[in-house]
Amino acid sequence: MAVFGIATSLMNTFFYIAIDRLPLGKGVAIEFIGPITVAALRTRTRRNALALTSAALGVAVLSGIELGNEPLGLLFIFLASAMWAAYIVIGSRVAQQDHGVASLAIGLAIGALVITPIGAPGSGPAWASPRLVLACLAVGILSNAIGYGIDQKILRRIPVRRFSVLLALLPVTAMVVGFLALDQSPSAIDLIGIALVLAGVAVQEREVLESDSA
Repeated sequence: MAVFGIATSLMNTFFYIAIDRLPLGKGVAIEFIGPITVAALRTRTRRNALALTSAALGVAVLSGIELGNEPLGLLFIFLASAMWAAYIVIGSRVAQQDHGVASLAIGLAIGALVITPIGAPGSGPAWASPRLVLACLAVGILSNAIGYGIDQKILRRIPVRRFSVLLALLPVTAMVVGFLALDQSPSAIDLIGIALVLAGVAVQEREVLESDSA
């Protein structure tokens, strides 16, 4: 639980630092390298490989960013990617313990202590503004307590490989949110990447449905 909480907290920290420098959709797409690696290591059938390849190509298209444009942002998004891979693998083990949200709460509490030296020095203005405090609480509830709580329930029911491929939807949703909330318009190439990601997820889910019906 401690390792899981630390990996999760570092994943979030690196991610937020990265998207301060990178577009949201492309940042999530690059970060997806972590889940893709986990899925690739657990791929067994040709159809799984096809699903993974399609999703990976889509993410590669969505991430279309020159390495020299924002080296610091890319460094942090790659670190977040590594922590995301750890989150999936270790989170699956935590989920199998079936302790409900208790494991998540303990892990995230430990992780919060570990990243306190990173966040505390610049947190002064937040404490002086009730609006910012409420906004921080909302982010914590929506992006941690609820999101990761749902992940834990899912990881108890499906294989890590399938979970990792389904995460390919996140770069797509991030791009939609970036368009609606941040005025970050996707290009024609970005739309091709979205189509490839959705195709990969569709292939993966079709195999699951066929195996269930059999």
